[in-house]
Formats: sequence, structure tokens, C-alpha cells
Amino acid sequence: MKRPLSSSSDRPLTIGFSPCPNDCFIFDAMLHGKIDTEGLVFKPVIEDVEALNRKAFNSKLDITKLSFFAFSRVQKKYSLLDSGSALGFGVGPLVVSSANIRPVGSDLRVAIPGKNTTANLLFSLAYPHLKNKTEVLFSEIENKVLKGKFDLGVIIHESRFTYKRKGLKKVADLGEWWESKTKSPIPLGGIVIKKTYPKEQQKKVERIIRRSVEFAFANPNSSKAFIKKHAQEMEDKVIKKHIRLYVNKYSASLGVKGKKAVRILLGKISRHVTSS
Repeated sequence: MKRPLSSSSDRPLTIGFSPCPNDCFIFDAMLHGKIDTEGLVFKPVIEDVEALNRKAFNSKLDITKLSFFAFSRVQKKYSLLDSGSALGFGVGPLVVSSANIRPVGSDLRVAIPGKNTTANLLFSLAYPHLKNKTEVLFSEIENKVLKGKFDLGVIIHESRFTYKRKGLKKVADLGEWWESKTKSPIPLGGIVIKKTYPKEQQKKVERIIRRSVEFAFANPNSSKAFIKKHAQEMEDKVIKKHIRLYVNKYSASLGVKGKKAVRILLGKISRHVTSS
């Protein structure tokens, strides 16, 4: 029998998201009493996206951000919420190197931010011959490529705004590759909730997240302290660019175009897994 979501008198609902500025920007209001949470209390679990992916595989969290690539593996256990997702145009992962490398040799060493990330999926679709991949924490990829431990690095999050000044060169934009193939926004990560919760309660959480996003848009400086507490890159200019890029209309609601993009990606995942 399905149990209802916690009320304010029960245990808080665990909600997982990354320490990146876009997630902290989105969830700040609902975590810190700035909006109506309809009696629900949330307990944040803030970890790297690949760690969250693995927690979803083991049903560890009530609600969580996860890569859409990972979502393809947990659709029987989790429902995708309409609010809170990260997708859009011009938001894709980048492939970088410390030299002018063309991604042609099959022996190239590649650092990826997790095998279950959408970034790794896109890299695998674009460069299926490059299989010498190693999982590295996303915030460490730039430095490991600079030190020569890897020929290529697939970077996400704040690294998109810092790789040039660190001396790295862009080899490919996986977002541009996706957009040229599909003409749709790229789905990076979504917010999901356990299917053990009734539909009406799932909708309640969806409303709360949307309300939190809308508050953040209306009060962009309100979450500054929360973001600064967790950000990998502390420079205000980088944080603002990060939020502008990854938090957009699709974060409030996937809408028709966003849901279509997710279906396209899930279809490509299914074919990729079948052919692997």
C-alpha cells in the first residue's frame, strides 16, 4: 500500500541535489522558509551528481536531482517532476584538452564526471571509439588534464566558465553536437520522486519546487549566502553566469518542448544501451 508523504509532524523528506550554484539557487527558498511548503519539511542531501545517481539506483532518497542518463535506469522506481530540471540550448558539456588534440585516436585517455552522467552519454554517442575513460570528480577534471594525466576531459558545471583562464582548449561542445542532431534543448538533469508516493502528493512537491524557482527568479540575491557556502568556484561573476545558463524557463516547467527533449534523449539511450 502506498504511504502518504510526510507531513510537518513526520520525518523530513530527503532531497538530493548538487552543490552547484544552479541547484542551490533553485532549492534555497523551499529549504529556508521563504515560501509556502504546504506543511512539508525537507532535509537536503548535497553531493556530486554521480553520487546522487548511485543513491537513486539504491532508492536512498525520497526526492533527488539526477542525470537524465541515470533516470533511464530508475524509471520504475522514480517519477520525473515537471519542475526543477536543468536543460536548455547552449548548456552542454564541453570536451577540453591542454593541447590542440583531435579526438580521433582510440587510445586517448579521457576523464569523465561519472559513467552514469548525461555528459558521459553524450560523449559516448559523439565519440563511440573513445573507450579509455576514467571517472573523476567533476571539480578535479581540469587540473588532472592540465597535469597530463588525461588527454581529454569532459567538463560540466562551473568548469565551463573557468577552463580558458586555466589554459585549457575546447575540443568539442557536446551541447552543440546534440542540438545539431535533434534541434531540441539538451536534457542534463531532472528532479525525481519515489513512485511510492501518491500522485497528488507528487504534485504537491512539484508545486513547491516550482514556487521555489519562481521565488529565486523574483529575488535573485536571496540565495547568495547558501550558494557561496557550497560553490566550487566562488567568484560572483562565474556564479551569476552559471545560474543564468542552467536555470531557465525549463526549470520552472519542462513544458511541451522540454518533455519532448527528454523523450528524444531516453530513446537515444535505449538504442545506445541495446547496441552496446
